[in-house]
Parts: sequence; structure tokens; C-alpha cells
Amino acid sequence: MSYPPHTILDDLIARYDVFLVDQFGVLRDDAGAYPGAAEALVALKKAGKTVVILSNSGRSGDYNAERFVKLGFPSDSFDRFVTSGDAAYAVLSRPDAQLPARAKCLTISSGGDRNLADRLGMESVTSAEDADLIIISGSEAETVPMETYREMLRPAAIRRLPCICTNPDIHKLANGATAPGAGAIAKLYETLGGSVRWFGKPHRAIYDFALKLCENPPPARVVCIGDSIEHDIRGAKDAGLDSVLVETGILAEYGGPDRVELMDEFGASPTFVMTSFVV
Repeated sequence: MSYPPHTILDDLIARYDVFLVDQFGVLRDDAGAYPGAAEALVALKKAGKTVVILSNSGRSGDYNAERFVKLGFPSDSFDRFVTSGDAAYAVLSRPDAQLPARAKCLTISSGGDRNLADRLGMESVTSAEDADLIIISGSEAETVPMETYREMLRPAAIRRLPCICTNPDIHKLANGATAPGAGAIAKLYETLGGSVRWFGKPHRAIYDFALKLCENPPPARVVCIGDSIEHDIRGAKDAGLDSVLVETGILAEYGGPDRVELMDEFGASPTFVMTSFVV
């Protein structure tokens, strides 16, 4: 593949009506908002666009939106905040979800999050030996060794417990660097012999959920903006949507040839590239 053409926000405004914008790596990192990102969202709304923040977060959109506003993003600069946790709940709360009745759930997360288990009425436990189900919604791998996660999950894999991953990100931004994300922990569970049901980008359910909330606009009028080829760009391609790769975030240290190599690896190239998400 060749490197896609660069674009600017004004050109995207002229071309699209609905913007599905990634959070981490496009608008912010783990420390706070990127310079100019809030102003770019405001510009989209002033142009009459529909703006959805589309995030691989296991927590709810409401929780994320509240944090987002506290970082300095105006509450009227986006229409909805949609997370992989929301998409998972929408599917798993249906009567046909076939979850274990009154399941005991071990949640692996960051900050003690058990949001999905609580929303589904599950009993939270702290050991895989006591669990019927595993939820992986976050990672603390910047401080917790992956070997610790391996030993934590090994009893669940031996018992072939089902696992739900609500954050497929393989890497996360942490302390100015990258660390293994929740998706890396879920992949580890698969290597132990466990099976994982995935929610979030690049998987289709989160796009269907977000587009339904936008009243299913014509795909040609929708664009996805993200910093991950593996998740944002591949997910947009599989959903039949255009995409923009922002050269900040997880691939900020990569050169053009390195990014092209990833495009080849994941079979997905963005429609455009932006240096950063600014006006």
C-alpha cells in the first residue's frame, strides 16, 4: 500500500456529516487533552455535524463523558459518547445472550471498575476459582506484570470459563509511553486455551450501535477518526466507512513506512491522514 493523502479538518467538514472520533490518541492521552482538540470538536458542531466520541472503554459512555468534560471538552461539543462497554451491555442484556444465570464474575480492569458486571446484575468475585465468567475491561499492565495476569487467569482457562473483552486495545498510553492494554490480556487468555468474546473496535457491534444512535446515516457521509490502524482503521473498513488516521497517539513515533507496513499487516488503509486533530 502507498501512504494515504493528508487532509485538514475543513476538507472533512465539507465531505462528511457524521464524525465517529476516537478518544485516546486523537483527543487526549492519559495526562489530559491534546492542544487544539477541544476547539476542533467545537468547530465540527458549529458546522452542524453529528459528533460521536467512539471509545474502546469498558466503562459506560456516561462515565466517560463526565470525565471528558472535566478535561476541558465542552459538553455541547459532542452529541454522544459511545463505548465498547455500552455496546457489550446492549448485546449481553438481551434475553438471548445466553449468559450463565446469576453468574459470578471476575472482572479484570483498571481502577476497580466492575461496571458491566454490575449493570448485568452479576455477583463480583475476586478469584478465578470462584468465577463462572471473566470480564476483561481494562489493564494496569504499566504496574502489574503480564505474568501476574497469566497466573490470575490460568484457573479460569483450565475450567474453560467464557471471557468477555470490552476493550480490545492491545496497547494503552501510560505515563508518556505505551503498556499492554486489556486486549493484550484477553489475547493472553486465548493462549492459555480460553475463549474470548470481543466488543469494541474493530468489531462490528460498536459501529452498528453507534450508527443506530445516529439514525443510520448513509455510510458515505460518515467518517471514523482514530490513531490505531489495527482498531480504528480496520474497524472502519470492515464497517464500510471512510477513515482518517491521526499521526498522534499510539503510532506517534512511527514513520510513514512503518505505518504502511501496519496497513499491509491488517489489510486496512485510511482514506486520509491528519497530522493532528486540530482546526
